[in-house]
Amino acid sequence: MALNARLDHRNPLVFDTHELGRRPGALQRLTREIDAPKDLGIQGVIGVPEGAPVVLELRLESVMEGVLVTGTARAQAEGECVRCLEPLELVLEADFQEMFSYPDADDRGRVKAEPADDAEEDEDRLFIEDGLFDLEPVLRDAVVLALPMQPVCQDDCRGLCSECGARLTDDPDHHHDAVDIRWAALQGLAGSLEDGEKDEMSGAEPGVDEKQEK
Repeated sequence: MALNARLDHRNPLVFDTHELGRRPGALQRLTREIDAPKDLGIQGVIGVPEGAPVVLELRLESVMEGVLVTGTARAQAEGECVRCLEPLELVLEADFQEMFSYPDADDRGRVKAEPADDAEEDEDRLFIEDGLFDLEPVLRDAVVLALPMQPVCQDDCRGLCSECGARLTDDPDHHHDAVDIRWAALQGLAGSLEDGEKDEMSGAEPGVDEKQEK
């Protein structure tokens, strides 16, 4: 990943490491409550609503090559049960650990004489810029990994009736009388005969009335 572009210290997910310093072994613990950014979770499935409170507990450790960030994010996630389509809520607790590298240090923490020209080496790395690092991409990845891909309102949710859409958990005895397809044609024929007899009876009535008039 390329260097962060002009990080804004006012962004609640941007953290300052100046107080921590660059002495290996230095530690700093932080707790911060933020408003959830947009689309935090698995889109269309489950996630933390935009603006909902997210509590971050972080441990920043200075190492040779950068700052090792270990933390936990806690929030309330909302979604829809994949079986019965009812809305659901669950407590989210996402753990993460990520290294934010100093841009002037190599993999061994040594100061580089010249900037690296190999962009591929930096593709998957996160960097500290002017003493700041952005936690948002790490938080997003951690939340997605912590959320269920197929959330259910309860483990034994029975879903919906395939014929009428009734919620089966609410009515365990719900069922529909099955019709034997071998009798379906005969039932249709019987219905046609009954309709024909009714038509004949209704057609005979005018003749009877005419005879009575004569």
